Amino acid sequence: MFFSIVIPTYNRKPILEKCLRAMEHQVVRSNSSSEDSAGDATKSHAAEGYEIEGYEIVLVDDGSTDGTVEWIQSHANEFPHVVLYEQNHEGAAIARNFGVQQAKGDTIIFIDSDLVVLEDFLQYHADALATAYAQGNERVFTYGRVVNTCNFEAPTSEPFKVTDYSRAFFATGNVAIAKKWLTEAGLFDPQFTQYGWEDLELGVRLKNMGLSLIKCPEAVGYHWHPAFSVEELPKLIDQEIQRARMGVVFYQKHPTFNVRMMIQMTWLHKVLWGVLSLGGLLNEKTLGPTLRWLIDKGYPQLSQELSRVFLNWYNVNAVHDAYREAKSS
Repeated sequence: MFFSIVIPTYNRKPILEKCLRAMEHQVVRSNSSSEDSAGDATKSHAAEGYEIEGYEIVLVDDGSTDGTVEWIQSHANEFPHVVLYEQNHEGAAIARNFGVQQAKGDTIIFIDSDLVVLEDFLQYHADALATAYAQGNERVFTYGRVVNTCNFEAPTSEPFKVTDYSRAFFATGNVAIAKKWLTEAGLFDPQFTQYGWEDLELGVRLKNMGLSLIKCPEAVGYHWHPAFSVEELPKLIDQEIQRARMGVVFYQKHPTFNVRMMIQMTWLHKVLWGVLSLGGLLNEKTLGPTLRWLIDKGYPQLSQELSRVFLNWYNVNAVHDAYREAKSS
């Protein structure tokens, strides 16, 4: 099993360095290491685990303007596994497709460039896949645990929280899958040029092909993001509007009730968020002072959760608007 870790990145140089250094320091059980002194660390969690032939890190820079490419090039000797590719700013879906097309491995691992993993990350994915293969089931992929954190200095110190639980079938934050299944499914749809849904849409196609999910919580990745601030609300509102538009693209490809629920394109969602936001009266302006007060008191997470009331209201309205526009065009 040879892994190609595909990582799209756009203007994330500070956290990207932590991401890449963690990937470079993977402890894997390989043919060469099984007979040497590296044994203790590699055998700590699975004495009879699967051997990894090797791995590469396929880094696709999506038109960064923060010096990412120059930094990688000037530190190439520190990242021997990294193979760097560049493209214009075309979005994560196209970047991941390009990465898969260039990948040499038989197995693809998708992570985001703001994810920091532990040293046995690859080995746990390999062991979980190998167990399924040994049982005669090749139509599988593994999904690791993602822990959200705003601790930049020590992201891996964050504990798992209830809010980190995910019910997603296929999400590119931490997933390993045989390259052949991605190729057979047709990769990510390049129509998803804005924020959201491209991975879940691919997941629908993979499920239709008969693939199943194997949860691999031992393969932990720590998803870093800055602590919530009121100043980022305009960006978050824009993301919700983009997510709504891409949600409609998702629904047009898979017009099912399940997808309608996922993208919040139901009257139930409109009533729910309309009531909670008082028809939009509770918004970034009226709740701004309360959100700032919570942050000042040391509760940025609570402040962020409160902001979801009006962010979801923006999303629900935008998804209905986008659907009306799509039907009339």
